[in-house]
Amino acid sequence: MGSPTHPEVTVARQSPQRPDADEPELDDTTGAAEPDATAEPEAATEADTGAARALWDELRIDPVEIALPAGTGYTLRAYRPASELTPTDVAERDADDPFLARRQVVEAEDDESDEVVILDEEVAREFAESDDEEKRAKDGAADTDAKEDTDAKAADEAGDEEVPVFLSHRGRLLLFKTPESLVSFVRSGAPNDLSQLDSWNELSERVEPADIAPLDEDIYELDLVVENLRGGHDTWDPTLLIEAGEVARDVAYALRLPAVLDMLSAGSSLDDLDEALRASANGGIGGFLGRRRLKKIGAQTASLGWRTIVGKISAVVDWRD
Repeated sequence: MGSPTHPEVTVARQSPQRPDADEPELDDTTGAAEPDATAEPEAATEADTGAARALWDELRIDPVEIALPAGTGYTLRAYRPASELTPTDVAERDADDPFLARRQVVEAEDDESDEVVILDEEVAREFAESDDEEKRAKDGAADTDAKEDTDAKAADEAGDEEVPVFLSHRGRLLLFKTPESLVSFVRSGAPNDLSQLDSWNELSERVEPADIAPLDEDIYELDLVVENLRGGHDTWDPTLLIEAGEVARDVAYALRLPAVLDMLSAGSSLDDLDEALRASANGGIGGFLGRRRLKKIGAQTASLGWRTIVGKISAVVDWRD
């Protein structure tokens, strides 16, 4: 992959009106007027920003800034077809979760207690006949399910949806306190879930700390969500809450957090909140109806739900200095 073409940045400056082009312009105190010292640094800044965006656009990876109650950090995110990605391995993370481990033990014990002891021969024959009928029914259903699975798989392959993947490892989101520490990690060759991308090696060779400059739409303030919701309907910030929902869904999918996905799934109270916020932000009659819907959503319920989401996301963050 070749080097990106850096867009040219032209800073237009007006030529001062001079009585005589051959003589320098004088001011009232110091003689010759000083040149504009700010013009060149501004031009350089614009050029650097354009070069950074060209890098991210070419490699289809973006820097992201996420603020959580524990602090603010930088990470990377990309979108690729699901068929091209290997999901993050959460086995080690889940093993460290005592609540999840306890639940898995209980489920295993429940499975082992499903055995049926039959002492009566006549009852045993009835169970055997019932089992035969059930087996035939299952065989017929299995054939139908197999065909449906094949059709669904073909449909998925025909239109493979792009899904998010973050700079993560073994089910944990890597957040870096500074651009320098993020770049150092990228260059280190340490294992992570983004290294499976075909553009990762080139990024590790070209990225500089100055490139870690997320766009406004890639800056998420999850630390402000709960407090904003507690303030009541009149203080809710649609942009803050909508963007928080977007990044929470992305993180929950990429980091395999089914509880968070369920809380934000279609038909949930937080999804209703999201839809009402979007409608109110669009204005017009839809905005009017959206604001009416918002007033029916309990502020306490919404804030408690989001506190849970922020807590679950914070629990899978691996902070790096």
